[in-house]
Amino acid sequence: MQMLENARSGHSAGPLGMADLLAVLFGHSLRHRPEQPGWEDRDVFLLSNGHTAPVLYAAMAHTGYFPTDELMTLRRLGSRLQGHPERTALPGLENTSGPLGSGLSQGAGWAQIVRDLDGRPDRVVYVMMGDGELNEGNIWEAAMYAAKYRLGNLIGIVDRNFIQIDGDTEDVMPLGDLAGKWRTFGWHVVDIDGNDIAAIVEAVDECRRVTDQPSVILARTVPGRGVPYMEHDHTWHGRVPTSEQADIAVAALTAEGETR
Repeated sequence: MQMLENARSGHSAGPLGMADLLAVLFGHSLRHRPEQPGWEDRDVFLLSNGHTAPVLYAAMAHTGYFPTDELMTLRRLGSRLQGHPERTALPGLENTSGPLGSGLSQGAGWAQIVRDLDGRPDRVVYVMMGDGELNEGNIWEAAMYAAKYRLGNLIGIVDRNFIQIDGDTEDVMPLGDLAGKWRTFGWHVVDIDGNDIAAIVEAVDECRRVTDQPSVILARTVPGRGVPYMEHDHTWHGRVPTSEQADIAVAALTAEGETR
């Protein structure tokens, strides 16, 4: 919230809803070394819904990839922290994202390379996607590809918050039985509360044990999580708080953090 208020532009609802997912991945599940970003044994994290970059930058800073005081440079001219991540700008960023729908294809390529060319099926590739992004056909082409080649080292995570910039996902372009769709495409599917830390840990562990097909975690999250005036309101998809609203948000998030 402080980053977005300071930048005066960006996306609020998605990053708040995804915070628990990124906290688990960067603080627990990912095999990585922030002090050695190019470590050859690392897992790979790709952000496909690049507009949620603030939460990725926060996770990276708080795990040691760069100083936390740099977070306040979000979206400034010349900053390494642009509105959509640029791979070469920061150590530890594995992909450039912005055009929605491309991340899963990038992830499938990564997964096949590390498994078949490098002989490292133990290296896991994670791809974070938004549910509105599933409107893009490229996602489903990648889903077919990954299933065909049985990329068991690929784990997709869908931020299933039911909103996109124009409204409810089921009004804009209904996704229907999303779990059934992924299973039909040949994926192992886990459906969870994406704001439940224990459930996220368990889901990731389960998917890491699946080695004969790609896996996807459908993480049902609350957009604007922890900020009462933002929760479930699609108008906060691409909107930032005023100074007064940011103060209310930070106070609410701090209070919730003290009880969790």
